Amino acid sequence: MAVHDTIGDFLTTIRNASSARKESCTTQHSKMRVAIAAILKAEGYIHDFSEGQNEKGFKTLTLKLKFAGKAAAITGIQRHSTPGRRLYYGCNEIPRVLGGMGVAILTTSKGVMRARDAREAGVGGEFVCKVW
Repeated sequence: MAVHDTIGDFLTTIRNASSARKESCTTQHSKMRVAIAAILKAEGYIHDFSEGQNEKGFKTLTLKLKFAGKAAAITGIQRHSTPGRRLYYGCNEIPRVLGGMGVAILTTSKGVMRARDAREAGVGGEFVCKVW
């Protein structure tokens, strides 16, 4: 079966592991997933992430999830722009997530970055996902 939305599958893996209270989750490796994981770590939504290989020699990405007691640090994670409906925003049009309490992740001409950084840099791009 062909996978058409790899980022959507990545976010679903994180969402499912978080709601099941798993300590970690492992997915396929890609540069985009590593960039999203780096933003999640910088914002405090996950403890850490590491790159490795599975038994067949393919690259993998393992995320160590963060919990505060029984509550997960990631309350919600949602794909915004999909392969069938790409959503692009200019630097002044980027929507805020929960009035600034969440994080929006964009792909820009300067790489994958948070919405806050994109506004400061004066660049817009594709609104990939939002995390709260």
